[in-house]
Amino acid sequence: MSSAKPPPGRRVTLREVAARLGVSRATVSNAYNRPDQLSPELRERVLGAARELGYGGPDPLARSLRRGRTNVIGVVYDAPLEYAFADPAAALFLGAVARTVQGRGLSLLLLASPRGTRPVETASVDGLVVYCAAEEGELLRAVLGRGLPTVLVDQAPQPGTSRVGIDDAGGAREAARHLTGLGHRHLGVLSLELTPERRGGPVSPEREARVGYATTAARLRAYRGAAGEAGARLFVTEAFQNTPDEGERLTRDLLAAHPEVSALLCMSDVLAQGALRAAQALGRRVPGDLSLVGFDDLPSSAALNLTTVWQPTTEKGVRVGSAILARLDGEGPGDVTLPTRLIVRGTTAGVTAPKFRP
Repeated sequence: MSSAKPPPGRRVTLREVAARLGVSRATVSNAYNRPDQLSPELRERVLGAARELGYGGPDPLARSLRRGRTNVIGVVYDAPLEYAFADPAAALFLGAVARTVQGRGLSLLLLASPRGTRPVETASVDGLVVYCAAEEGELLRAVLGRGLPTVLVDQAPQPGTSRVGIDDAGGAREAARHLTGLGHRHLGVLSLELTPERRGGPVSPEREARVGYATTAARLRAYRGAAGEAGARLFVTEAFQNTPDEGERLTRDLLAAHPEVSALLCMSDVLAQGALRAAQALGRRVPGDLSLVGFDDLPSSAALNLTTVWQPTTEKGVRVGSAILARLDGEGPGDVTLPTRLIVRGTTAGVTAPKFRP
């Protein structure tokens, strides 16, 4: 029996282990997949020879293809991968999805695809969860083209898919009415991205008309509807990315251009955190000179005393995990909309005599 090892970098095959021992390939396979079929002595001989040759076991991809299952769920995200870890709401959501599916031996694969569809088109997965994708974009078309069990999160319904979302419009409307009810008539909006082509800064009517994300569109429509009811003006600026630094930058620029703004509607608590920093740096008292409302109700928002729209982020993740399991089990599509509600804390108050004039 030769003891020579294959050159570095080449994958050792099951056939080579069998040849080393003079046994069948089935015997080597059983040592890994059906150990009860071998005596302990023979199995140890097989595993010992495998270690000597550098054989790492059966190819998991080939094995999954033979089974027809990979036990992996792809999570589609059209932002850079680091956003999934930097955004606390995303981390809470993904953690809840993972906890729900791992009991079935499933894993999650993050498919961050900010510049193309290839990760979605080539991923070896059993199903797909679309966490963030433009409604008319190539990424969503690529997902639907796979024909796999699919759950859409905070998206418009699509034939043959399940959907889990929240009442974005209701929460946004309640937030805007809260501010107009306090007497605010000049409202700024720190918006999440409008289209996959990210452009931070003031939003023109033409760009707003092309909004591509269902969540952003629903919240903007609700803000505008509530502002219109009260005869209030709305000034919209768009975040290039959902970070506190971006929230601070947008707030500074918006207040410089429109110093009459007395309240801000922030589409995330992360952006609101940046707005709080900007207000402090500019000498605007919150809520005396500037009222703020966020969206999400992150765990840190209570400590900041931030008025915000609560959404059930963890429950949403659990519902999404349950929905993809149901689709893998052959159940038909489902549609779930979870409630939102305004949490009034200490960053909103009645409008005062304007200290900052245009």
